[in-house]
Amino acid sequence: MEGVSIDILKEKTIYLLDMDGTIYLGDELIEGALEFLELIKRKGKRYLFLTNNSSKNKEEYVQKLKNLGVEVNEEEIFTSGEATTMYLKKENKNARVYLLGTKALEVEFEKEGFIIEKKRHQEIDYVVLGFDTTLTYEKLWGACEYVSKDVEYIATHPDLNCPLANGQFMPDAGAMAAFIEASTGKKPKIIGKPNKEIIESISEKYNFDKNEMVIVGDRLYTDIKTGKNAEIASILVYSGETDEEDYRNSEIKADYVFNSIKDIIDYI
Repeated sequence: MEGVSIDILKEKTIYLLDMDGTIYLGDELIEGALEFLELIKRKGKRYLFLTNNSSKNKEEYVQKLKNLGVEVNEEEIFTSGEATTMYLKKENKNARVYLLGTKALEVEFEKEGFIIEKKRHQEIDYVVLGFDTTLTYEKLWGACEYVSKDVEYIATHPDLNCPLANGQFMPDAGAMAAFIEASTGKKPKIIGKPNKEIIESISEKYNFDKNEMVIVGDRLYTDIKTGKNAEIASILVYSGETDEEDYRNSEIKADYVFNSIKDIIDYI
């Protein structure tokens, strides 16, 4: 533990759960995850899956979790893609967006009323970078052109890598943002974790009390930093990106540290 009484953890009633590296790795459920989720509900508490991975929409996450044996509905999932559409709707609900994202993210944006522009040299309002597993050089070229002309530039999240099973990973949106920054010298406004705005969006949508929340995740610079920025309790698990050596060498500290989600069960 990190100097915070373990008894305080039992008082938390809302668990904000990262998915990649925390609940599952690739297509494998992490040991103890199902028991952890079932216990939360048996105790009359709530959980919300909170992921920075914007390559999938809520429907796809529901299906993925069901395939892993987790019964969940769309209202129990909140993504950085949804947080981004909420932000943009407040700014410009009919915006024209040059989107670097998957078809799933594109559909999510279109459902919210945004116009997706796929060509270069058009009049647009925003460049939005998501976790685009369909990324092409043409998309990056267009994004760099628009960003260099001072079009407002937003990224759904800053994760450099997406963890997979057996210690493997996929380059994530943060790595793509590094390409654009190398070309243009410009960084995006981040909407998802670690910004406190994503927690404020959740509080607004679900009427959750921040004092009852605890965020659980495997990344220091997103999950745990979110806890610090939003002033909510945080739990780090070593089942994904961060290992003990990384944690020892980091200035970002969690309120609680466990090897995996399984080890939290006795403290709910």
